[in-house]
Amino acid sequence: MKLKQLLWASALLSVSFACSDSGDEKPLDKYETGILIMNEGNFGTNDGEVYHLNPNTEELLPNIFEAENSRPFAGLLEDMVLEADRMYLVANTGKVEIVNPADFKSLGAVAAELDQPRSLAVNGSKLFISDYGPYDANYATPDSYVAVVNGLDGGVVSKKIEVSNKPEDLFSYGNYIIVAGSEENKIEIIDATQEAVITILDLEASPKQFYAEDGILWIYTVAADEVKFYTLNLSTLALGTTYTAPVANATSKIAFDGDDEMYVLTSSGYPDYNDAVVNIDIEENSASVTELITGSGFYGIGFDDERDQIYVANSNGFQRNGTITVLSESGSVIRTFEVGRGPSGFLLY
Repeated sequence: MKLKQLLWASALLSVSFACSDSGDEKPLDKYETGILIMNEGNFGTNDGEVYHLNPNTEELLPNIFEAENSRPFAGLLEDMVLEADRMYLVANTGKVEIVNPADFKSLGAVAAELDQPRSLAVNGSKLFISDYGPYDANYATPDSYVAVVNGLDGGVVSKKIEVSNKPEDLFSYGNYIIVAGSEENKIEIIDATQEAVITILDLEASPKQFYAEDGILWIYTVAADEVKFYTLNLSTLALGTTYTAPVANATSKIAFDGDDEMYVLTSSGYPDYNDAVVNIDIEENSASVTELITGSGFYGIGFDDERDQIYVANSNGFQRNGTITVLSESGSVIRTFEVGRGPSGFLLY
């Protein structure tokens, strides 16, 4: 999941047992339910990690990758993707770690030929990894690509598919990989068999995240003083309705509640960092906006569909460990707790 993002939200499982092949029930492993908290880590120290929260008991387990593999993650954690019974931990410092989501034991990695990976999608037996590519002398990324790896447990990069600058989220559907080209306002569609871009759709704002529901792919895009939600028909791969909401200074961080409501982080940026959490409710052809809370340092957001709670991550300026604030749908604070360095996203399952 990036939903997945990554910053995406899905329903928590309410069961506490799973069935084995024999039909007998067995207790779930300790990471098979609950909330994973992605801590990006601090630039230079590369101390990204994952925490696990049991929302029923409020038990918080820190640094679960290191605890289960006897080595640090050693990277800046950009995304967590749950696909094909595997958890893909994408580090924008040039690698992807692959673990069993039940126990977080390592299954493999992609640790060569990547530059600044952003997200990942699975199609058949292939991994597709969006990557900014290397910086040039002006800190631009003219050589962005989607890397292809043959094998769900990692390995070497077999091909780099050229795409527009700064690809972000990916979505796999049928024989296609859909790419959010954030810098040039494009949606690029890759044929997974040909490993080539076959269609390019131009947008009026920067695409950041995808969310699929009932055969429709929602595309969250950001402009200076508004956000736009495009819909893409997954059967025809054609754009449909566009919804616009007047939200200034929107970031790429969004959580969907699965019922045409979204929670978006905004930030004025340097030097003031006036941040907010806003609710966007889409009804028929209009979108209403409600500001829930304001603050500084908001860095990630997620939605617990089972409990109707919003999770807001605060980086605390990367000067110390981050904090998580749990909110009701109306924006009232339920509780706050400390996590790792630079918390930036959640995976709820």
